[in-house]
Formats: sequence, C-alpha cells, structure tokens
Amino acid sequence: MKEKVYEFLLTIPKGKVVIYSQIAEHLGNKKLARVVGNILHNNPNEEKYPCYKVVNSKGALSKSFAFGGIEKQKEKLEREGIVVENYKVDLSKYRMK
Repeated sequence: MKEKVYEFLLTIPKGKVVIYSQIAEHLGNKKLARVVGNILHNNPNEEKYPCYKVVNSKGALSKSFAFGGIEKQKEKLEREGIVVENYKVDLSKYRMK
C-alpha cells in the first residue's frame, strides 16, 4: 500500500494539491485517509515523493508536516504558485481533479 501512495504523489501536477481521502479513494477505500496520513508522515524520500502537496479536506496544511513543519509546507506550495492564506489553499482552484 505504501508504494501505491508514493506512486500517486508522482501524478500530482505542479501547482496542484490533493486531499488525503482522494489518495485513499484511489487505493479503493476512502476510509483509509488516516492510514494515508500515517504513510505520508513516514515518507522515505521527500524530494522524490512530494507529500507537501497533500492537504486536508478543508484545504488546510499539516500542522505536523514531517519535513520542517507547516511553514516549510507553505513555502514549498507557494514555490509552485499555489496561494496559501491562513495556512489553507483554495481547493476549488488548486485541487487536482
């Protein structure tokens, strides 16, 4: 399952984000969103697998982003042209369909 989660991250285009349940749904069970979060928190290679592109269902960034905290996640998203306001992204604009 871990490999499928990390492979999914590679499909997210520049300037787009996904939500945890979106990845879980891709795995076949939308209820696995928390499992996806745990897998992402243990990402073995942040540079290869862009877990910073995953936000919650309200567009909020992770307070416990594993690679430098919420500020680092914000910085990485903004480098891709994603506007982050109050540590949230506009899912209607930036969510990958």
